[in-house]
Amino acid sequence: MKLDILVIAVHPDDAELCCSGTILKHIALGKKVGIVDLTRGELGTRGTAETRDEEAADSAKILGLHVRENLRMRDGFFQNDEAHRIAVIKAIRKYQPEIILSNALEDRHPDHGRAGDLVYDAVFLSGLPKIETEVDGKKQAAHRPRLLLQFIQDRYIKPDIIVDISDHMDTKLKSIKAFKTQFYNPDVDGLETYISSPEFFETVIGRAREFGKSIGATFGEGFTSRKLLGVDNLFDLK
Repeated sequence: MKLDILVIAVHPDDAELCCSGTILKHIALGKKVGIVDLTRGELGTRGTAETRDEEAADSAKILGLHVRENLRMRDGFFQNDEAHRIAVIKAIRKYQPEIILSNALEDRHPDHGRAGDLVYDAVFLSGLPKIETEVDGKKQAAHRPRLLLQFIQDRYIKPDIIVDISDHMDTKLKSIKAFKTQFYNPDVDGLETYISSPEFFETVIGRAREFGKSIGATFGEGFTSRKLLGVDNLFDLK
């Protein structure tokens, strides 16, 4: 299946927290969107890898994703090396997206920045025909997306572009709450963590309000780019 947008996120729920509004907006516009999670988030204090699998599937239904899969890399211990780059290259070539959204290049959680660099390198290498890959015995064609953006996670980073998600904020929050073992839920027992407090959930809403206010909208999601972004004409800018 060829996708218009592929989100490659290191932990299940990263995409929901940071770019689910953008996912919802583009699916509503008729675009095909999918998520590839790199790990199962098995080192999370609350829940298990199995519950995260279930929660990711529940969220995928809420978002209306065309596909979601997990590469099952080791949470906390994956590396930006040849083997892991090849795994990401195979995913990129499998779905041939026009746009990729991925983890912040620097953040509180060390997995985020490492995943951001891994995806950045894999996107470039995926376009090189001399790097040969196969899936199910079939040779894959080289493919390089035309745009790679990084979402903004725990630490504030000044965005290069903000997407208006005002019409999709309610569903974004539902997709996050699908991860009921991870975030604030008085009906679920477990050790309290940084992200399980009600205050953390409020910061997600506050960040979306902050980004939205910057572009004259109610809610927004911000992204960064390692390359300059262009538009056909100035009237495309909001």
